[in-house]
Amino acid sequence: MENNYQLNLVLVEPEIPQNTGNIARTCAATGARLHLVEPMGFRVDDTKLKRAGLDYWHLLDVTYYPNLSAFFAQNAGPFRLFSTKASRAYTEIAYPPQAYLLFGKETRGLPEDLLREHGEHCVRLPMIPQARSLNLSNAVAIAAYETLRQWGFPGLATGVGYLEGSS
Repeated sequence: MENNYQLNLVLVEPEIPQNTGNIARTCAATGARLHLVEPMGFRVDDTKLKRAGLDYWHLLDVTYYPNLSAFFAQNAGPFRLFSTKASRAYTEIAYPPQAYLLFGKETRGLPEDLLREHGEHCVRLPMIPQARSLNLSNAVAIAAYETLRQWGFPGLATGVGYLEGSS
């Protein structure tokens, strides 16, 4: 990306290879970096993971970490944590350049102690009270595009449509 903007999407202990594959495809299409924090519920060579990402793997910038401590030791933030337990909507905050958006595992989300430690940086995607959560890959895509929208979509093609002028 240009203008010193870099979107970093962080999956903490992802469990479902298809979700991670879809998120990898979002990273490839947007120029975001993908950070995978172990343990993961699959192997990186999983065919379901590769199939979901299709032929975009060569466009990815992926970093693996053995655990959350290693991730924080190597990255300074700024961090934005996504959780159904947060009280603020994801649209109520600013996403600074070099932002790291953290998402937890599909079955439990991010660790409670991490949410408490970074409470002022926790946000949620609004939904009806009866819904437990959105699919992880959908939540990541929504958050990624809100961040990119706030930044003015740096480095992304925004006006290259073949339908312009057609009726």
